[in-house]
Parts: sequence; C-alpha cells; structure tokens
Amino acid sequence: MSSAPDGMAAQILAGDRRALARAITLIESTRADHRREAEALLEAVLPRTGRSLRIGISGPPGVGKSTFIEAFGRHAISAGKRLAVLAVDPTSRLSGGSILGDKTRMEELSRMEEAFIRPSPAGLTLGGVARRTREALLLCEAAGFDLILVETVGVGQSETAVAEMVDLFLLLLLPGGGDDLQGIKRGIMELADIIVVNKADGDLAPAAERSAADVANALRLMQPLHKAWRPEVLRCSALKNIGIEAIWERTEAFAAALGGSGELPARRRIQAKSWLWHELSDNLLETLKSHPIVAERLIDLEAKVAAGKMAPATAARQVLAAFLGG
Repeated sequence: MSSAPDGMAAQILAGDRRALARAITLIESTRADHRREAEALLEAVLPRTGRSLRIGISGPPGVGKSTFIEAFGRHAISAGKRLAVLAVDPTSRLSGGSILGDKTRMEELSRMEEAFIRPSPAGLTLGGVARRTREALLLCEAAGFDLILVETVGVGQSETAVAEMVDLFLLLLLPGGGDDLQGIKRGIMELADIIVVNKADGDLAPAAERSAADVANALRLMQPLHKAWRPEVLRCSALKNIGIEAIWERTEAFAAALGGSGELPARRRIQAKSWLWHELSDNLLETLKSHPIVAERLIDLEAKVAAGKMAPATAARQVLAAFLGG
C-alpha cells in the first residue's frame, strides 16, 4: 500500500474532517490510479468501521427531507452524538454536477462541529444513491461519527437501493388523503422501518393525522421485515421542531431491538455480500465496454438491434462471445 492512503487513513481515524472530505473525493474518482488508492484506503480503515447507526431517509419531492435532517441532526447532537450526512443530489445531464447543494439547505447543521455534510451527485446510478455512497459511509464510520444519515434523491421504484446499505430505513410522507398514498410504491412501504408524516402542524395537522392512520392500516396488511420490530408511523413538523424527540426515541428503540435480537449484524452481513455482487456487476460491465474487440462489435450490433434486424438476446450473446474469445 502506498504512503498516501496510509497517511490519509491515519488522519481519518484521528477524526480529521478535511482528510475525510478529500478521501470521499478520492473514492468518487473514476481514474484507475485513484481507484487503487481508494481500495487501499478502505482496507486500512475497515477494522474501525461498523460502530455507527446507519439511517436511510427517503421521501417524495417537497416532503422536507433536508429540513427534517437538520432538525433530527440537531436533536441527535444535543443527545451527545456526532453525525455525518451523505446527501445525494440530482445530477445535471449537461454538466454532470449536483443541482441542489444540500449544504445550502442545512445551513445551521453544516455550521456545527459535530456534523459533517457531504453532497454527492447521483450521476447515472439508479436507486437514489451515488455509486460510492457505501464507501463514503464506511469512511465516515472510521472518522468516528455515531450516526450516518443517507438522504436519497427522492422516492420511487428505484429508490429502494438505499435500504441495502443502512440499518434503519425512514420514509417521509406528506399530509394528504388515502388517494395520495397511491403514488408511493408498495415496495418502498414494505422496506420502511419508521414512516413519518411531516408538516403535521397548523392547517395540515388533521390531514397528517388521517394520513398516519391510513398508512398504519396499510402496514397491518404487510409482512414485517424484522422479527424484533414492527414498522411504526409517526408525525412531526420538522420546521417547528415538533415530534422530533419521539422519532429519535423510536430510532434508538429500533437499534436496541435489532441489536438485541442479532438481526442487525446479520443484516449487515447480507448487505456486504450484496455489495460484492454490485461491484462485480459494475466492474464487469465497465471491463466489457472497454474491451477493444467488444467496442468494435458493439457499434454494429447496437445498430442492428436499433433497426430491428437482430434480437437483443442474440446481440448480447455475440458480445459475450467476442469478450470471452469464443
């Protein structure tokens, strides 16, 4: 292992926030030499990971994810915790950069010494998370943060990927009638450990109460993911800091329940295996596309598939044959 990853690892383990920011930039790089350094860095800090509570936060646009994270984060810090926020921004198709900039939407939290906020562009990765969010999560754990919050781009069929890297999946919903819940995919509801109806104050309070009741009724028809925990529905107003303490208490109850039953370490082992297969799939696809013979054949095969002159399955088989030298 080179001295650069060695030195950076020591800085991260000492809690150096600037080194942590540089390390996340390194792991997000697609350069081959940077990837090798990133892998060496992760190997160096891996023994000091796994001690944090990992929380995924998702919800439809306009639900107030950033406002909720700021209120929740401030409460966690007041309880003596240090937290890192990995906020995944939508990516501009023109520039490739982040659009929203979460630090500007979590102003107060970003100024607190106990908090670390890192926005990353989603890029072409589906699932509401950036491709290297898992590695960034491990680096934040190694830096000594007690809570790691992963904020996804939004909610939808592909947003469930965040559930594959966190311990607790928290889904935020807007107040509304039962019909509004039809826009939320059943799959993401089944993955949620805690569901929170936000903006439950003022004129929206009755609608929030009805929404919470509708969701609670829907959850009774679903099979719980965990033996030691049944999903709970809560209400809050992140803007007015109402209900945040109750959510924090249930978060701690979840961690205690799954930690006590042994489900939490078992869940992480399954996630680690899944991560391995994601990496294999991504790396194989990149290697396949960069293969000179395959790249040459792909131009012709893609044209034939697009013109309807060849079935995609046939083209795929020919690509693999060219790649494997068959």
